[in-house]
Amino acid sequence: MIKEKMKEYLNLNNLAFYEFPDGTTPTSVDAAEKLGVEVGQIAKTILFLGKSKKTYLIVCSGNRKISSSKLKKTIGEKAKLASYNETEKFTGYTPGGVCPFLVNVDNILIDESLNNYEKVFSAAGSSGSAVEVNYELLLKLTEGISADITVEKG
Repeated sequence: MIKEKMKEYLNLNNLAFYEFPDGTTPTSVDAAEKLGVEVGQIAKTILFLGKSKKTYLIVCSGNRKISSSKLKKTIGEKAKLASYNETEKFTGYTPGGVCPFLVNVDNILIDESLNNYEKVFSAAGSSGSAVEVNYELLLKLTEGISADITVEKG
């Protein structure tokens, strides 16, 4: 279920959003199936913690994986995947439902792979939600930085 604060934000920004039963869209594959779109159109959002203790929220296409070497080159330090509890602590969302909006992190990086699609869908704060955006709007609303930090899965 999408929280009221998030719904207000989405409505304020005229964003289309979708609600499903909680727990039904925790992975990119599940979300793509539910929405009837390509897995690549799912904007998965993952938190990394740098050695300096800085937080990096990465938003990338659901059919790609984050390259640790590209990430290190982009941010200038080694970073590790945040745990479930760390993700909730820093973003306010649990893994599977992390939204790049209304978060208190140091940096948001939006992978260029998302620019391959006219529409992309991010979680809207729960593992049963999605919000429709495009690459440019995602950059604008998150005040994120465009980056090349992923590689193809496989």
